[in-house]
Amino acid sequence: MVKLSIVIVSYNVKYYLEQCLESVVRSACGINTEVIVVDNNSSDGSVEYLTPRFRDVLFIQNKDNVGFARANNQGIRISKGEYVMLLNPDTILGENVLCDCVKFMDEHPQAGATGVRMLRTDGSFALESRRGIPTPFTSFCKMVGLTSRFPKSPTFGKYYMQYLDENLPNQIEILSGACMFLRRSVLDKCGLFDETFFMYGEDIDLSYRMLMTGHNNYYLPVSIMHYKGESTNKSSFKYVTTFYKAMLIFTEKHYGHYNIFVTVPIKLAIYFKGAMTYIYSKLCRKGKNISLTNKQYCQQKKFLLVGYGQTLLDMKEVMEQNELRYQTVEIEPGRGGSIEGLTNYDGFDFIVFDTDAYSYRNILEFFRHCGPQRKSPQIGTYLKSSHKIITGDFVIKKNS
Repeated sequence: MVKLSIVIVSYNVKYYLEQCLESVVRSACGINTEVIVVDNNSSDGSVEYLTPRFRDVLFIQNKDNVGFARANNQGIRISKGEYVMLLNPDTILGENVLCDCVKFMDEHPQAGATGVRMLRTDGSFALESRRGIPTPFTSFCKMVGLTSRFPKSPTFGKYYMQYLDENLPNQIEILSGACMFLRRSVLDKCGLFDETFFMYGEDIDLSYRMLMTGHNNYYLPVSIMHYKGESTNKSSFKYVTTFYKAMLIFTEKHYGHYNIFVTVPIKLAIYFKGAMTYIYSKLCRKGKNISLTNKQYCQQKKFLLVGYGQTLLDMKEVMEQNELRYQTVEIEPGRGGSIEGLTNYDGFDFIVFDTDAYSYRNILEFFRHCGPQRKSPQIGTYLKSSHKIITGDFVIKKNS
């Protein structure tokens, strides 16, 4: 019997998905797992590129972009696992993540679902790792800035629940769609994603409905990296309208019965926030969507390459072919792929780790603990299998 089904919906992120699948393979060791990738009509040749590399993965290739909710439902319906994990393609799992999630769910039958500690590309904690239900009052606090002003307050800061200890398991309300570990029996009770949501908001709606079954949602302090929306242009009008339309759908679906003096101000606030977000994104864009051949942006950055043996030489070759500035540190891997001895990384924009030498778990823990700095370095990884350096800003290829 399949213990765990992992469903990944992908769109034009083949190199990020490649790394995600590499990390899933490592993390799934010892668990009877099936992996299903639903491709939403990518134009970058994702399926053709990845199918021969991951022969145990089931790839479903849609002829249209049917949206995040509908594509996930496609994968869930054909999956067979006792548990279902919904995972974004722009994520990296530590080797312990899947075992720890399965163990927790096995030991807590009242748990309907669990989320995990998500890290940003500088290793900082992603606030969306745990959230409260966006009730009218909680939404109001978020919209007017009370949540950011009083983040540790259980009253005003419930949207992100920052009053909870990041390093302890805790009961929460809303999980992030980037990583949702779900009990199938609870899914059977509450239903799948509401396909009215094309993208965004469906995770809030599903988390809410799972709570309505009488089960609890949890947060586990096991780390994954989330590049956060590599397939999405967050400054586009389409993104802004899609995101805030999802907020309106949720409000109407679950709070439409409230007095208009409650719902109308919320809707007006959503419209206002959406307009301000779009204007701000246009004024403050910093050009993060870098093409693979655009060297100018990369050449402004300084890289620290951390690896061992021949792979470190391969990393240097990629840097030199692309005429990028770098320094190297050779560290022999410790037990379990641990990293020991890297202390001086000031002045570097990216630290690129050899994923063949060091475990994903230890790479993520290094970034999580590298400490507050004036300018924190960003994570970079080198995939030996395909000779690529991956960061949250760009992918650097070895010339063929």
